[in-house]
Amino acid sequence: MKQRRADVAWLYREVCARGLNVGSSGNVSARTGNGMLITPTGVRGDTVEPGRLVRMAFDGTWKGDVAPSSEWAMHAAIYAAAPAANVIVHTHSDCATALAALGRALPAFHYDIAQFGGDDVRLAPYALFGTRELADHAVAALAGRSACLLANHGMICHASDAAAALLAAVRLETMARQYLLALSAGEPRILDAASMAEVREGYKTYGQQPARRKP
Repeated sequence: MKQRRADVAWLYREVCARGLNVGSSGNVSARTGNGMLITPTGVRGDTVEPGRLVRMAFDGTWKGDVAPSSEWAMHAAIYAAAPAANVIVHTHSDCATALAALGRALPAFHYDIAQFGGDDVRLAPYALFGTRELADHAVAALAGRSACLLANHGMICHASDAAAALLAAVRLETMARQYLLALSAGEPRILDAASMAEVREGYKTYGQQPARRKP
């Protein structure tokens, strides 16, 4: 648990240091068996401490003198729906938020969209922050995906560990920026389903692969 606390605090500091959140916006969490460890409400990246993170159950119960993030229900719902989710990052990063404010999903303008599990990064409909309605919208938008945009709000993504979650958040913000840049010059060409299927097949042997024993 000590290492898990250190990882979550490090992740929130990094997210804020990279400009993906400002002040106390956004939140991060990590699964802890039958519950989660989440950043407290009102915390900033430069003040977060491992010992002040809130350990809580998925039903919303917690103990301590610091309340959990107002978005705890969204995190809990995602963990319940996505067994592969071990760490969650929610940000109000500039470009992802701008795209979400335009009411646009992030389509397959680049093959790397497949990194998020499908042919696009969906847009969840708007709902008030901290509500069960927002949690339900996020879960639906994340079905079969590891990231989604939240209309007029920001973005959220999940991964296997803190380092992978940071990379996912940075990648999503980068691709949102690239898409907005492309839109400013014209209408981007969107890859079709067949092209994206080829990408997913190519990813099976992409990057570092386990060493194979010689016969």
